[in-house]
Amino acid sequence: MRPWQELALLLAVEPAVLVRVESVQGSGPREVGAWMAVGREALVATIGGGHLEFEAIAQARAILAAGRVAEARRRFALGPSLGQCCGGVVELGFELLGAADIPALKARLADAEPRLPVALFGGGHVGRALMRLLGELPAEVFWIDSRDEIFPAALPENTRAEHSDPVQAAVQDLTPGSRVLVMSFSHAEDLDIVAACLQRRRERGDLPFIGLIGSKSKWATFRHRLEARGFTAEELAAVTCPIGVPGIAGKQPAVIAVAVAAQLLQGWSGT
Repeated sequence: MRPWQELALLLAVEPAVLVRVESVQGSGPREVGAWMAVGREALVATIGGGHLEFEAIAQARAILAAGRVAEARRRFALGPSLGQCCGGVVELGFELLGAADIPALKARLADAEPRLPVALFGGGHVGRALMRLLGELPAEVFWIDSRDEIFPAALPENTRAEHSDPVQAAVQDLTPGSRVLVMSFSHAEDLDIVAACLQRRRERGDLPFIGLIGSKSKWATFRHRLEARGFTAEELAAVTCPIGVPGIAGKQPAVIAVAVAAQLLQGWSGT
């Protein structure tokens, strides 16, 4: 469940105060647009910052007790007064919400949140581990496999699954800017998917990351076969294989998933 959905459930039973980061000067714990919601006891999401969040919660609960917002925006200097070393200045906005605000939440909070588009080819053990992890991250996942009935019945809210045969046909439908992860059950399928991604890069230039699971020897073989299909060395340099941040040696699916997810986030600004 995404945070805005948790907030909707809270507002169905009681009012809450929405606290949003309106501006940041210098160093701050969260970016502009980050938010949290404060109920009488419940908390949804976070604006980070330790003492900053503590003060924001106290301000929000004072608003709940009064039933109105006396100060819609408040400036916090993250220095000696808050006992924090960030050194920046954060301005927070406070808004009292009720059940009538539920219909607008998705447009206000979810649709405005930057999300990383990921295309995941392969429903095997690593693919499933990645799906679970990406479901907790600010991503929109398009999960593709050529096999019937490979996907679990329950998927994260940010994931849609599609059966595609041939599997590489789905490449033409990927969201521009997608980070592509290739880890099908078949090396032949992997090769066709990578070739389709490279062809799309040649034509549209809108797939910034193509990651292929496997070893250096697998990539050496693929490189020769892709060269035979007419792809240049410059085009092949767009493929990352092996995938995952360096220094993580474990081969368990969950370990690989963490390394790959970290690599995707390294190349994404979050805006």
